[in-house]
Amino acid sequence: MRVALVVPPTRSSIAEVLGVNGIPLGLAYLASIAREEGHDVAIFDFAAMNLDIESSKLKLREFDPDIVGISSTTPTIYDAYGIARAAKEINENSIVMIGGPHVTFLPLYTLRSCPQIDAVVRGEGEETFRESLKALEREFSVDSLKGIRGITYRSSSGEIKENQQRPLIRDLDSLPIPAYDLIDWDLYRVGKLRYGVIMSSRGCPFNCIFCSSSLQFGSIWRAHSVRRVVEELRLLREDFGIREIEFLDDTFTLNRKRAREICDEIVREGIDLSWSASSRVNTLDRETADSMRRAGAHTVYLGIESGTQRVLDFIGKGITVTQAVDAVKTALKSGLQALGSFVIGFPVERKEDIERTIGFAKSLGLKYAQFTVATPYPGTRLWDFALKNKLIATLNWRLYTTVNVVMRSFHLKMNQIQRMLLKAYLTFYLRPSYFLKDLLNPKGSVIRRALPSIMRAIRGLLRMEGNRYNYDEDLDDILKDLG
Repeated sequence: MRVALVVPPTRSSIAEVLGVNGIPLGLAYLASIAREEGHDVAIFDFAAMNLDIESSKLKLREFDPDIVGISSTTPTIYDAYGIARAAKEINENSIVMIGGPHVTFLPLYTLRSCPQIDAVVRGEGEETFRESLKALEREFSVDSLKGIRGITYRSSSGEIKENQQRPLIRDLDSLPIPAYDLIDWDLYRVGKLRYGVIMSSRGCPFNCIFCSSSLQFGSIWRAHSVRRVVEELRLLREDFGIREIEFLDDTFTLNRKRAREICDEIVREGIDLSWSASSRVNTLDRETADSMRRAGAHTVYLGIESGTQRVLDFIGKGITVTQAVDAVKTALKSGLQALGSFVIGFPVERKEDIERTIGFAKSLGLKYAQFTVATPYPGTRLWDFALKNKLIATLNWRLYTTVNVVMRSFHLKMNQIQRMLLKAYLTFYLRPSYFLKDLLNPKGSVIRRALPSIMRAIRGLLRMEGNRYNYDEDLDDILKDLG
């Protein structure tokens, strides 16, 4: 069978804010599964290719797939629907499947919203996809998906059926190496430099109110072996000429001993890489930070979130403000740049809480700061909280980008939160001490890279002030789907 794995054509938030395209690593994993099963497979990242729906349709028609697998997030779901419709116009007998966090938590709503989608793959997709391909090869009918765990599908009679949940993959090394050769690396650059990504572990034992990671990949942390991680890094470096790597693990330093072992192996093997990774503020110690720096790491991403302990407790972050201060100091002492991530606009926040967070960000000595708006994504505890308290302002999924305010607050107007986001970026990056130092930076100005974020926040503010947000008529449908 011919299998097309697709990122729908969309205006990418990552591309707009950071100036880079997100690499479809999840599709590369699925592509390796399809190839192991003997199928002809291709990856189409229509967002990175900057194509519209008609141009994307032409590409699909050329490939003429039997199966179309679509990867989608909440803000790109309408574009995913467009690809599903295009696939059925090309071949009405094709099987269209979709995966990702949004559809994982709203599978019934997704199938009702887009009749052209045949099946939703919920949660971790590799083994579900493998079994689906085997079933479809035996009998090319959506009814053959009956009983496959992790699938919600529309039967040939039109009835929507939800199969049992699939257990998590315990041994990640049992998965084939992602089909990196099917990725067009020229589409993914930081400046003129091509970059790559790797996910060395999955799952998160924490339960932050705004994050769906532990729900999508489970609360049990699982990891590739050090040997497997180094094998992938060497492959990216030697076969594809990738010198810049981002570890996509939720918390690279969750197991600090393992993190140091990976770093030691990178040094021992002489793999010439520059890379970045994420850490919780309470899992970064000096020994680990030093190991990361020796192995080529240049930046550590820290989820600091807020400068107010009361807000951190509401989030369920399980950290303290003091730990955030210490983590940034540790990173800087080891020669790592620190990027702090902050979230504003939680329903319990007052103006002074957000002001404190902005001031806190400026006081830490961070190289970069990322500010986003608390967004109630389906499946998260924040979604449940917002529904319970009638705080959802819109179900226009395109606005769920983390820079548009889509949730009401107990204490602030929505446009106040939007203005505070703009203020956060402007006051962090344009303060005189930072601005002058940045202009003299021989390696390039951070200000220029941050400007897209600032301009996007401005556009969001203008949209917010020009629109009235009311409950959408389909809110009741979603509530029904969620039981």
